[in-house]
Amino acid sequence: MRKKVKTIPKFASEAAERAFWEKNDSTAYLDWKKAQSSVLSHQRVETRAVAPARVSPLKRGNHGLNH
Repeated sequence: MRKKVKTIPKFASEAAERAFWEKNDSTAYLDWKKAQSSVLSHQRVETRAVAPARVSPLKRGNHGLNH
Protein backbone atom coordinates (compact mmCIF):
# COMPACT_ATOMS: atom_id res chain seq x y z
CA MET A 1 0.00 0.00 0.00
CA ARG A 2 1.32 3.40 -0.97
CA LYS A 3 1.57 5.99 1.77
CA LYS A 4 -0.08 9.33 1.04
CA VAL A 5 2.26 12.24 1.79
CA LYS A 6 1.18 15.73 2.75
CA THR A 7 2.06 18.77 0.65
CA ILE A 8 4.93 20.85 2.01
CA PRO A 9 3.65 24.39 2.65
CA LYS A 10 5.24 27.57 1.26
CA PHE A 11 7.21 29.49 3.88
CA ALA A 12 7.47 33.26 4.25
CA SER A 13 10.95 33.03 5.74
CA GLU A 14 13.69 30.61 6.70
CA ALA A 15 12.75 31.09 10.36
CA ALA A 16 9.17 30.01 9.60
CA GLU A 17 10.44 26.93 7.77
CA ARG A 18 12.78 26.07 10.65
CA ALA A 19 9.93 26.38 13.17
CA PHE A 20 7.72 24.16 10.99
CA TRP A 21 10.29 21.34 10.73
CA GLU A 22 11.02 21.53 14.47
CA LYS A 23 7.35 20.67 15.13
CA ASN A 24 6.59 18.31 12.21
CA ASP A 25 8.00 14.94 11.19
CA SER A 26 9.40 14.85 7.65
CA THR A 27 8.09 11.31 7.09
CA ALA A 28 4.57 12.75 6.81
CA TYR A 29 5.74 15.02 3.97
CA LEU A 30 8.38 12.93 2.15
CA ASP A 31 8.50 9.34 0.95
CA TRP A 32 11.95 8.42 2.24
CA LYS A 33 11.78 5.00 0.51
CA LYS A 34 12.23 6.87 -2.78
CA ALA A 35 15.19 8.89 -1.51
CA GLN A 36 18.48 8.61 -3.35
CA SER A 37 21.94 9.34 -2.06
CA SER A 38 24.08 11.89 -3.85
CA VAL A 39 27.75 12.75 -3.96
CA LEU A 40 28.89 16.38 -3.72
CA SER A 41 32.00 15.94 -5.83
CA HIS A 42 32.83 19.62 -6.31
CA GLN A 43 33.31 20.36 -2.62
CA ARG A 44 36.71 21.71 -1.65
CA VAL A 45 38.46 19.94 1.20
CA GLU A 46 39.98 22.29 3.79
CA THR A 47 43.53 21.15 4.51
CA ARG A 48 44.60 23.83 6.99
CA ALA A 49 43.44 24.28 10.54
CA VAL A 50 41.03 27.14 11.09
CA ALA A 51 41.15 28.82 14.50
CA PRO A 52 37.94 30.23 15.99
CA ALA A 53 37.62 34.00 15.90
CA ARG A 54 38.72 35.75 19.06
CA VAL A 55 37.48 39.13 20.24
CA SER A 56 40.03 41.35 21.88
CA PRO A 57 39.25 42.76 25.36
CA LEU A 58 39.22 46.28 23.91
CA LYS A 59 36.45 45.41 21.46
CA ARG A 60 34.36 43.84 24.21
CA GLY A 61 34.48 47.04 26.18
CA ASN A 62 37.46 47.71 28.49
CA HIS A 63 36.36 45.19 31.13
CA GLY A 64 39.13 44.44 33.57
CA LEU A 65 41.20 47.51 32.71
CA ASN A 66 42.01 49.83 35.58
CA HIS A 67 42.30 53.52 34.67
